[in-house]
Amino acid sequence: MTHIVVVGSINMDLVTLAARFPAPGETLLGERFLTVPGGKGANQAIAAARLGAEVALVGAVGDDTFGRQLRQGLHEAGIELSHTRQLAKGHTGSASITVAGGENQILVVPGANAQVTPAQVARARSLIERADVVLVQMEIPLDTVEATVRLGHRLGVPVILNPAPAQRLPPAWLQLASYVTPNQHELAILLDADPQEDFRALMQRVPCPVVLTRGREGAWYRRHGEPVHQPGYAVDVVDSTGAGDTFNAALAVFLAEGLPQAVRKACAAAALSVGKLGAQGGMPQRAELEAWLASHDSEAGGR
Repeated sequence: MTHIVVVGSINMDLVTLAARFPAPGETLLGERFLTVPGGKGANQAIAAARLGAEVALVGAVGDDTFGRQLRQGLHEAGIELSHTRQLAKGHTGSASITVAGGENQILVVPGANAQVTPAQVARARSLIERADVVLVQMEIPLDTVEATVRLGHRLGVPVILNPAPAQRLPPAWLQLASYVTPNQHELAILLDADPQEDFRALMQRVPCPVVLTRGREGAWYRRHGEPVHQPGYAVDVVDSTGAGDTFNAALAVFLAEGLPQAVRKACAAAALSVGKLGAQGGMPQRAELEAWLASHDSEAGGR
């Protein structure tokens, strides 16, 4: 069984469905409101567990209703939580999400996620030593992201750095990461580059392997120094929230099969995830993914 450690955020998502996004200063009536578990760290942990991995999560929640609900849900999903803190002070992170036409707009309030520290990562060293892959994102403090990448590199454990929300990062961090997984917008910010520049040229400037997500178009990665395209899968989109997290989790789970196969399965898992509402709602089980791939390979050009 693949062992994954996720270092990242845990949020409660406050989701509003609407016919369209409001313009600045405009008030619209929404169609539906619901609260669903989220946060990039928790999402990636849930997705990896559903794909058959043994998963531990390093993170934090508040000692409030949302925090208790989220911990219970993660526990029931089989996530190991010995290094997930429940803080007596402060509130659980939240994300206000508007979904319209299958797209989303998201505003995140970090809450307890801002108190995930480098010391907490250091205390999880024994977990990270035993991991096959570590996943880390950027809804937690940057010094904690750096500590995770450096510790994984020092221990010889592959680290997938998902640079979202996007910020420019020091090249030294990127040299220590095993893979970085931006979308095109995040890649430009990562390099402080012109977003209109050809993304394949930008990929060549990153000092570690890049797996670039392109939504419906699939993904690109470098092989023998050259960009390679993995086509996407045609699906009806209900809610794209969590598709990137599903992609990253699948990439980590299947990385041992080789990068081309891992990217292919990650694209398929992400496509499956957008068919239901909520970041975690459509994340597939492993058997579901394998069966779906067997019947949909022709849509993405096969292997």
